Amino acid sequence: MKQQTRDAGLILVGRILLSGIFIVSGLAKIGGYAATQGYMDAMGVPGVLLPGVIALEVGAGAALLLGLHARLAAVALALFSVAAGLIFHADLADQMQRILLMKNFAIAGGLLMVAAAGAGRFALRPGA
Repeated sequence: MKQQTRDAGLILVGRILLSGIFIVSGLAKIGGYAATQGYMDAMGVPGVLLPGVIALEVGAGAALLLGLHARLAAVALALFSVAAGLIFHADLADQMQRILLMKNFAIAGGLLMVAAAGAGRFALRPGA
């Protein structure tokens, strides 16, 4: 029983840490809407997609945090992380961009582990 409690606690901490980057990033995009939209356009991504990006980051981030449809949220955020990494950090000649790409991939890996393990016991929908 102690093992299960410890594992449930680790899953909760993992969900908290993983969700934070998306919630904070999504909210920051609201505050810097025009700049973010301009950056997206400059990178060849239609700025009109920004409301969807914000909704995904904040909505799926909150779902992950709360453990509500966490598997689905984790898969959506993992796919988003890989896509965003490949679009915005694909300049492998630039060491910082290479690190940011690897960070996105690492986050996607953690999210896929949540998708496999579920939300854990400490969630609005345990195991979901």
